[in-house]
Amino acid sequence: MSYQVLARKWRPKSFDTLIGQEHVVRALSHALDTKRLHHAWLFTGTRGVGKTTISRILAKALNCEQGVSATPCGQCEACRAIDSDRFPDYVEMDAASTRGVDDMTALLDRAVYAPVAGRYKVYMIDEVHMLTGHAFNAMLKTLEEPPEHMKFILATTDPQKIPVTVLSRCLQFNLKQMPPGRITEHLAHILEAEEIPFEPGALRHLAHAARGSMRDALSLLDQAIAHGAGRVFEEQVTNMLGAVGEDHLYAILDALAEGNADTLLTVADDMESRSLSFEAALQALATLLARVALAQFVPNAIAEESERARLLAQAERFDAETLQLAYQIAIHGRDELPLAPDEYTGFTMCLLRLLAFRPEQPSASGSSPTSGGSGSGKARPLPTKTATPGTPATLPSPAPEAATDIKAAVTAAFERADWREVVRALRLTGLARECAQHCEWVKCEGDRLYLRLSDAQRHILDMNRAVFARIEGDLTRTLGRPIRLDFETGAIAGQTPAQLDELDRREQQAQAVAALESDPFVRELIERFDASLSESTAKLL
Repeated sequence: MSYQVLARKWRPKSFDTLIGQEHVVRALSHALDTKRLHHAWLFTGTRGVGKTTISRILAKALNCEQGVSATPCGQCEACRAIDSDRFPDYVEMDAASTRGVDDMTALLDRAVYAPVAGRYKVYMIDEVHMLTGHAFNAMLKTLEEPPEHMKFILATTDPQKIPVTVLSRCLQFNLKQMPPGRITEHLAHILEAEEIPFEPGALRHLAHAARGSMRDALSLLDQAIAHGAGRVFEEQVTNMLGAVGEDHLYAILDALAEGNADTLLTVADDMESRSLSFEAALQALATLLARVALAQFVPNAIAEESERARLLAQAERFDAETLQLAYQIAIHGRDELPLAPDEYTGFTMCLLRLLAFRPEQPSASGSSPTSGGSGSGKARPLPTKTATPGTPATLPSPAPEAATDIKAAVTAAFERADWREVVRALRLTGLARECAQHCEWVKCEGDRLYLRLSDAQRHILDMNRAVFARIEGDLTRTLGRPIRLDFETGAIAGQTPAQLDELDRREQQAQAVAALESDPFVRELIERFDASLSESTAKLL
């Protein structure tokens, strides 16, 4: 027997086996079961998502000998004939090659005759947007008032090119792209049924390469089976696709967590020797970083258990700010790759940038951000997190001497109920400092510190709860006792650190302006050259 490709062998033959288009199946099933049958349907969507497949199932539902329903029997002569492309009353026309007005006129002339073997004549016109303007005009009248025995099914990948006069006469359904997870599940089901050994990682690569098309995924699966001599393993699939394997990506994450520049360069050299795409590598790295960040905050969003376990292991090694910054560096590095002297240089510089730029707390030692200590070629390790996945990350503690000074300063400010000095003593930076600056100290009772935000600043709390939880952790660690932050919103009774800083800034600027205005040299310049003093740029040195 001749081999039948998987895309044809596993083409769904009923609505129950159709994957990923539940919204379309629901609407069509209800219409068929209630006998509310429109005369023209338009299916839109990218290639390989099921437009022709739905058309054939719909033709069977209309012509099944058991009656019109959403569940054709699949066993009668009409169902078998449609499945095998030999049913005389079901016609598939490719508008890309048969697009003229004469072709459309000939089709419509045949349509007036009664069905030969079925209940309805069903005309399926694929890539209907390729028809000429005259062909569209020729079909308009028939499309609006077709004979009782005639049904039109139109399909297109580009609905914007279809005249609105045609769109208004059809029921339109937009077919979705297949999510990678659904594609992976379906490929695994097929390989299990075909008794072909496979690795889940290989299927994930195929699913991403298919870009939402189930037909493309099955074609790639056929190619992978041939490439792997009857097996579908990750290494073989990545070689076939020219894609970057997960081993390379996780090696990069391991090197970043350890601050090991040597390993990063080794990974880059290995990728170059295998002629892998550095652009695809940065895209895959950004995707992986996004998945790790997702696992860090919403672990249950990762459906596959094995992938979730691997991502959670990485999520424990990085804090949230590091992941966000690394993601930005990866996507910008991909955009800048064409500007680099060559792709290898651009890729390695992007990896080194991941080591050089990362959120850090100020250090009392004053060492360089990228110093490796003994000159071993290793950058200082990235900040790590010790909390469980899904909880806010914390930066590493300062050196012992600095920690003592920080604890004393924070304790003194805490006893005075001076929130501004607490924020300063904690040496908060970045988003954590900005959020804390807008809070007002209300009271402290036992292990609970009550802070107030103005109603206008409510969004700061809603959008940055993880950051406030990190501040809570820093207070607990620094003071050596548990501290819980409770928030309320309302009118600010006193002044927040941000307001106090603004007052200080204005006072300093006023002093600077006064000093300039009283300076004899400045007064002489103003008088001699009719100059003016720009007060907004004045500042004390």
